[in-house]
Amino acid sequence: MTPFQPLHLPNGSVIPNRIAKAAMEENLANQDQTPSDRLLRLYQAWAEGGAGLLLTGNVMVDPSAMTGPGGVMLDDSQPLQRFRQWAAAGRAQGAQFWMQINHPGRQMQANLGQPTVAPSAVALDMGGLSKLFPQPKPLDESEISALIQRFARTAALAEQAGFSGVQIHAAHGYLLSQFLSPLTNRRQDRWGGSLENRARLLLEVVKAVREVVTPGFSVAVKLNSADFQRGGFEPADARQVVLWLNELPVDLVELSGGSYEAPAMQGDARDGRTLAREAYFLEFAREIAAIARMPVMVTGGIRRLPVVEQVLASGVAMAGIATALAVDPNLPRRWQAGETKALAELPPIRWKRKAFAALAYMALVKLQMRRLAAGSKPKAKASPLRALLLEQWCTLRRVKQYKRMMNSRLD
Repeated sequence: MTPFQPLHLPNGSVIPNRIAKAAMEENLANQDQTPSDRLLRLYQAWAEGGAGLLLTGNVMVDPSAMTGPGGVMLDDSQPLQRFRQWAAAGRAQGAQFWMQINHPGRQMQANLGQPTVAPSAVALDMGGLSKLFPQPKPLDESEISALIQRFARTAALAEQAGFSGVQIHAAHGYLLSQFLSPLTNRRQDRWGGSLENRARLLLEVVKAVREVVTPGFSVAVKLNSADFQRGGFEPADARQVVLWLNELPVDLVELSGGSYEAPAMQGDARDGRTLAREAYFLEFAREIAAIARMPVMVTGGIRRLPVVEQVLASGVAMAGIATALAVDPNLPRRWQAGETKALAELPPIRWKRKAFAALAYMALVKLQMRRLAAGSKPKAKASPLRALLLEQWCTLRRVKQYKRMMNSRLD
């Protein structure tokens, strides 16, 4: 199995090669939560870069439930034209282009001014940062039913717009992941308690999505290998969920890990423990690939061709690359052209306060995406402090725009 060998999916569609541009949150939407011209230019750059699969950052299924301001949302209130242009940009060079669909649950900041929901009334525990997130309200039966239909409707609209698939986000501590974890799901009804009950929402969302899209439209799932919290969602749980997904028409499973409370990957600001987690993703993915009926993809810290080859040699079907493609979107094309030693990375951030180093690293990644979106070249050696301050300023501005937009929806 080589990086530039096509991947045939269970639904009969084909991904041109085994390299995926993994999801990164772009925060580049228009004020009405539609794809902006900048977002289109960004995906045009990635499409021209040669990855066989492009995954969007979070596209939310509810305008009042956002992972952050400046995000894209798709429901029946949105005009499809901008989404059609986005899909066309991503598919222009032959890649498959999948929309990642998501709901944040309790992982939505209080400053957005919207009610927060979750499986149970369990607030985020992030030490001094906990106050940034409100206490969530448990979803009732009717709200859960409506939520399932929101995921399905967004998927149907994505297909109408010209995307070739969706990825249902059930990782990183977002809502579907919250239902899976016994730490955040303390329900006593059919949606909580046993793993079978905790996994019910994810499985029902997959079924509902598949019912409203055509057979050739790809349906994928992003799943945590573990939450990395004592008593949380564990590897044995993930293995069982994959066995249940085997019984459904799922075309690919991407394995990841962590949440806001226990982030698994922090780029070059990460410590040895996090590096061990990244290595574990691959080890666990190898085990899951042996039992999964669908292809398995793993993402985390990949920036060199030999690492891609190692991933594929282990039996994993696809290698997902995130940060490196923000630094150099042409990396897959360069590798295919014979530049086998080409790599792309950001300089390490050696700050003593690891939390701020992690925030600065993420700000540097977003800076690279903003530059690509503006038609400029990435600037990997930019000042991390300046990038962090710029990102904070951009976030404050986007929060104000989001609040104005939500208020106008109520008028």
